[in-house]
Amino acid sequence: MAVTDLYNAEFMDHVSHPDYKYELEDADCEHEGVNPSCGDELKFQVKFADDGTIEEAAFTGHGCAISQASADIMSDLMIDKSPEEAIELCKLFMQMVRGEIDEDDPALTALEDASILKDIAHMPARVKCAELAWRTLQEMLESR
Repeated sequence: MAVTDLYNAEFMDHVSHPDYKYELEDADCEHEGVNPSCGDELKFQVKFADDGTIEEAAFTGHGCAISQASADIMSDLMIDKSPEEAIELCKLFMQMVRGEIDEDDPALTALEDASILKDIAHMPARVKCAELAWRTLQEMLESR
């Protein structure tokens, strides 16, 4: 896999123009995540709808292009998901970037745009960067 395959226009749009990178007013939950191996940090926040699903998701922080794009993509995917669905998507994403699931597995369609990060599995040093937001959200939801 060439690095240029990952850094495509869709990926770079999430880096340059993130839709979900802002401080969420009146968040119901927030959790901070850190990747100690490179210093990436983010704070992930969610607001829940009356039915318990994730109504709004946002993040702040800094890090490499992979961690920032991954956080933006994840935030979009989590809107309208129940906490249980969100946790399962986090687990599926982490299996994908760790190479623990075949990249042609039909289950990966549930990840929607996040599947553009599947090639991270071939870049072991960057797996923690891609996982940061997903791990942070999973920890937050499991500790509620």
